[in-house]
Amino acid sequence: MAFGTVDTWLIWQLTGGASHVTDVTNAARTMLFDIHKLEWCADILSLFDIPRAVLPDVVDCDAHFGTTTKAAIGAEIPIRAVAGDQQAATIGQACFAAGMAKVTYGTGCFALMNTGATPVPSKNKLLTTIAYRMGGETAYALEGSIYIAGAVVQWLRDGLGVIANAAETETMAKAADNGQNVTIVPAFTGLAAPYWNSDCRGAVFGLARNTGPNELARAALQSVGLQTRDLMDAMRADMIGVETNETVLRVDGGMSASDYTMQYVADILNAPVDRPTHVETTARGVAWLAGNQAGLYPDQAGFAKTWAKDQHFTPKLAAETREADYARWQRAVAATIGFGC
Repeated sequence: MAFGTVDTWLIWQLTGGASHVTDVTNAARTMLFDIHKLEWCADILSLFDIPRAVLPDVVDCDAHFGTTTKAAIGAEIPIRAVAGDQQAATIGQACFAAGMAKVTYGTGCFALMNTGATPVPSKNKLLTTIAYRMGGETAYALEGSIYIAGAVVQWLRDGLGVIANAAETETMAKAADNGQNVTIVPAFTGLAAPYWNSDCRGAVFGLARNTGPNELARAALQSVGLQTRDLMDAMRADMIGVETNETVLRVDGGMSASDYTMQYVADILNAPVDRPTHVETTARGVAWLAGNQAGLYPDQAGFAKTWAKDQHFTPKLAAETREADYARWQRAVAATIGFGC
């Protein structure tokens, strides 16, 4: 009998059962792995009566994970890299220095900040995790997630029927009435970090008789930026006293294509935001890992130089407006959590 994460199962299948292995980033997701000692936690295994023998070996992200069989894919090909989704995106964004952060915008949103060789225990309800381990050296990260990012635009389309496609929201948001302050708290399945409340549900505040699709579209896009600030404020607080290099926020994922949303992220964070030319950073990250392990791609410094910027978003919102927007958001979240929970 053998157990493991999805990557473990895939490697087992591809190697014809020759390799029962995973990497540190996927092992860390099981809650059975000690991220400090970098080994399966004996106390937790004992608590849940899990035999160590059924779990995979845990290696670096750039280790040799085995060789595929001809029966599996028609050729014998070495498997040279494995990394979790968000960790691979962090690598793909070349966030190799402490303080560098990336946010991936898809259906939800995932933010990781590299904290360097030392894990930073979060005091603000974030996850302390492994960013990657390469060449025997471990980098840790703070991680925060949002349940609803791009999904709020899907709700406008499929739930309310006020748009036909996501691209319309850009024009609609810009055309919204500046005299209205509509706020959407998209807690359709509860709120993730830093609130961790699975019971509350979404709410809309500030509706007026002349509120229409444009105002809802703007509120939906802005809700993504406001939730991002929740995460980044928590990370900044956790990183107080940790030596870092100031850097811009790097973004990727499908929703990062929205110029309006990314500009608002920069505005509400009061920090620059960079979108790379290659937004499929998860694939890029693991591809570099494999190529580097094979000796075909450059080292971290060389790879970082290949990172290319598509667009740079500079904060433009006045401080008074920015803080008023965020204070309104905080009141809306508090009301949402307090209603019927």
